[in-house]
Amino acid sequence: MAYRVNKTDEEWRAELGEERYAVLREAATERPWTGELLDEERAGVYACAACGAELFKSGTKFDSGCGWPSFYESVRPEAVELIEDTSLGMVRTEVRCAACGSHLGHVFPDGFGTPTGDRYCMNSIALDFTAES
Repeated sequence: MAYRVNKTDEEWRAELGEERYAVLREAATERPWTGELLDEERAGVYACAACGAELFKSGTKFDSGCGWPSFYESVRPEAVELIEDTSLGMVRTEVRCAACGSHLGHVFPDGFGTPTGDRYCMNSIALDFTAES
């Protein structure tokens, strides 16, 4: 897929730093229960830490108990790209930023009790949060 935001690996690496680069550009996963945004409860918007594209609103965040920030839907369907992921010997759905292709996490159909039934399980390090003023 062609992305609106394109940079070389060297540019991404310089801008993101080692940890964010590993998650956003190499699809690594941060350890559960360690992310800064896991317990964030203020109203606001979650954006891609690589390119700043808005991805999720605080009103869709919920405590799934999985150890990563969870949302039941993106800010709009075209904000994220969903890709079949068969790594680790299972079938999952990877979530990427539709603007720059950065890895955010995975979406699962086990968001029980949410309006959509989905659980977008996101890496905190892949997101930036801006609180409403």
